[in-house]
Amino acid sequence: MLAKKTKGSLFIVSAPSGAGKTTLCKELVSASPKLKFSISHTTRRIRPGEVDNRDYTFISREEFKRMIEKDDFIEWAEIHGEFYGTSRKRLEELMNSGNDVILDIDTQGAMQLRKRYRDGVYIFVLPPSLEVLVKRLEKRMTNSRDEIEKRLSRAVDEIKAYQEYDYVIINDIFEDALKELEAIIISQRVSTKMINPLWIEERFLKQEAS
Repeated sequence: MLAKKTKGSLFIVSAPSGAGKTTLCKELVSASPKLKFSISHTTRRIRPGEVDNRDYTFISREEFKRMIEKDDFIEWAEIHGEFYGTSRKRLEELMNSGNDVILDIDTQGAMQLRKRYRDGVYIFVLPPSLEVLVKRLEKRMTNSRDEIEKRLSRAVDEIKAYQEYDYVIINDIFEDALKELEAIIISQRVSTKMINPLWIEERFLKQEAS
């Protein structure tokens, strides 16, 4: 009998564009064998250096809409004119196999998940300031001035939702932010609710009764 419950935990990470949440998530996953990254579906175009089914599952708008109609997404949202969604089947298969799963999604999707996964751990990543966020967005060569302004406007709205999350990480020094994210994962793994009560019963309470 296992000491820990076999189903994995769900970690939901949100942040305004440019705060660095995707880099944090991928770095942590690469160093944690039992932590898996749930790859989202999206209708946006693939960017240079990205790989289909590694960074995202890239599909057409028509296919995305068909998946919505079939209720294939546990959450989905339209962001900057493109659709993003989390496959219900993919997520449940990962968690049921005993893996912890980390989701990199926006605040719309996170609030949808709040209604379905109350046991999920919700983490919000912030840049140290709005000025820093602007500089980070400007470094992205793919972002035009108009695109940057749209993302900044959305960022302010998203930041207002930080109180809906369990933890807030300020990504100023990347290594420090990564350690904080890792600490949240570890603390969840050793929390009381992750212990299998039958294991406690078998190892300790039955012996005491006899």
